[in-house]
Amino acid sequence: MPDNASHTPSQPPLAALGRQLVDAEEDSLPPPSAPRFRSRGTKLLFGASLVMIAFNLRPLFSSLSVLLAEVTHATGLSTAGASLLTALPVVCLGVFAPFAPELARRFGAERILLGALLLLTIGTALRGVESVPLLFFSTLLAGAAIAVSNVLLPSVVKRDFPESAAIMTGFYTMALCAGAAAGAGLTLPIESVAGSWSGALAAWAVPGLAVIFIFAPQALSARMPRARSAFRVVGLWQDRLAWQVTLFMGLQSALAYCVFGWLAPILRERGFEPAVAGGIVSLSVMAQVITCLAVPSFAVRRRNQRGVNVGLVALATAALLGLMFAPTWTVPFWAVLQGIGQGGLIAAAMIVIVLRSPDSHVAAHLSGMAQGIGYVLAAIGPLLVGLIRSWTGSFDWAAVLMVTLGVAAAWMGSGAGRALHVGARTVSVGKAG
Repeated sequence: MPDNASHTPSQPPLAALGRQLVDAEEDSLPPPSAPRFRSRGTKLLFGASLVMIAFNLRPLFSSLSVLLAEVTHATGLSTAGASLLTALPVVCLGVFAPFAPELARRFGAERILLGALLLLTIGTALRGVESVPLLFFSTLLAGAAIAVSNVLLPSVVKRDFPESAAIMTGFYTMALCAGAAAGAGLTLPIESVAGSWSGALAAWAVPGLAVIFIFAPQALSARMPRARSAFRVVGLWQDRLAWQVTLFMGLQSALAYCVFGWLAPILRERGFEPAVAGGIVSLSVMAQVITCLAVPSFAVRRRNQRGVNVGLVALATAALLGLMFAPTWTVPFWAVLQGIGQGGLIAAAMIVIVLRSPDSHVAAHLSGMAQGIGYVLAAIGPLLVGLIRSWTGSFDWAAVLMVTLGVAAAWMGSGAGRALHVGARTVSVGKAG
């Protein structure tokens, strides 16, 4: 692949959190217009709805992890089958994300978000039926909904709250982490109340149902768009730097979803009580907030992001090894460190998409490439962890996989962190009629 990158101009100080947001509808003509809110209260309610939607995008991953032993025991699902189940929603993030911009152009981002939230709620509720085929189908349905929401929610935040994008991004980020932490920490207590693993998994449909009632009137009252794609980006898929950004996104995500999918079972195998294991995962996820919020502002002020990316990979990987092998009394310490490293990696992967792009159209397409290819690649991580457990009877050899992913992520992160622009350009394909 030729290295078509060109030097990037120096980066001025900016509201780095808001800069993370990539507009998935950037190519639309006419550009989508922000809604006209009747009052400040209406705007605040809309913003709160977006934050609540974000909260619902992560319990699907973390709630299953803490109950994986109960699910496999009750259903007879093999370890290989459990691996496929944990990897399936991550695959969905890559496969269905590219459809989001076109759906938004046709029907409006708000309506598509509402439809995705409805599918997510239905898929989550269907996990209450103790059937293996239905468990896979419901996970596929919910994973597809999350994929579309992942793409459109930041776009809506950027469009409707341009003057407070950084604040809204902070709330959005904290809601994502809170949802993941709640899924890890509260699912087992819910199981003790519900009396079954299926009831505990299905209970996470309740927050989604509540947001539907709040968000539906706002989404359905939004104006229908009359837009089409009026730009295209050429040269992106042949660019070496674009692939480094994409692979960095995928490899760091593979580490993240290994934590979501398998950290609780790893800790339970080490002798931790199920509720304690879930609490440790919750602690690690909440620690991600620290660097999710701090790293963008720090990273964009560096001459390049190579050291930031490599350092965060090293921290996240070393902490994972600590969680697997260090004395059990040190596990909470390693959990916090892993969260700090992983949260910073998530932010760093998003910020390099913007910093490596010469314009907003390229950023939107590079984001689509990084998510589409990256998340499919990321699914290999949790899939292989489960297969290694099945083949060896232990999670110990998964450490080799973690180190391999970490080394590869550091290599790609070093390349993606160079102060260059991808060698792609935006081409207009005509004016709006």
